[in-house]
Amino acid sequence: MKSYKYLDIAMVAFVVILLLSNFVSNSKVIHFGIFTSTAGIILFPASYLLGDILTEVYGYAKSRRVIWVGFGALIISSILVQLMIWMPPSSEWHNQKAFEIIFGNAPRVVFASMLAFWCGEFTNSFTLAKMKILTKGKHLWSRTIGSTIIGEAVDSIVFYPIAFAGLAAFSWHLIFTIMASNYFLKVMWEVLATPFTYKIVAYLKKKENVDYFDYETDFNPFAK
Repeated sequence: MKSYKYLDIAMVAFVVILLLSNFVSNSKVIHFGIFTSTAGIILFPASYLLGDILTEVYGYAKSRRVIWVGFGALIISSILVQLMIWMPPSSEWHNQKAFEIIFGNAPRVVFASMLAFWCGEFTNSFTLAKMKILTKGKHLWSRTIGSTIIGEAVDSIVFYPIAFAGLAAFSWHLIFTIMASNYFLKVMWEVLATPFTYKIVAYLKKKENVDYFDYETDFNPFAK
């Protein structure tokens, strides 16, 4: 089996960005222009960008492994953070509430986040791999943006209803407003990052001497 110099580095970057985006998304709400979103909007789309790069260069199977590693890291980090929240604080430490606000998430939000990530990332990777065959490796921009449009749509449709439906503070109108706003921002993030994607993909293909096409790939997410 061929070894790659930068694959493990890309996987570590993917997992770090994924974990950071989940931690900061609950800690701060930001506002710019007409948009209001959580701070995670700055980082989370980068995981889709890295997913695109991994699939484009190394193929769906390698990307599938990275997605599963990221999914496992999400589960482990969520359990460990919850355990730290439950641990009794020292009587001399008075920041327990702040700690809970920053790092705490309702179980349904955690579940929705992990399920949405799993569905969205696999959809994104599958779409890009199929589009690469369809376009015969040309027009990279169409694959990165097209797969993000579909993958982020799946992510949003799964996450927001599961996380917020039925809560008194979230009407369906508000849920759809937040969903549409964040979806637009995530897709635009991918569009603006396209020049950088081209440079990174070209660099990796040259250095790794690989440009994988998934002609005979088993696209089952659970395949080995």
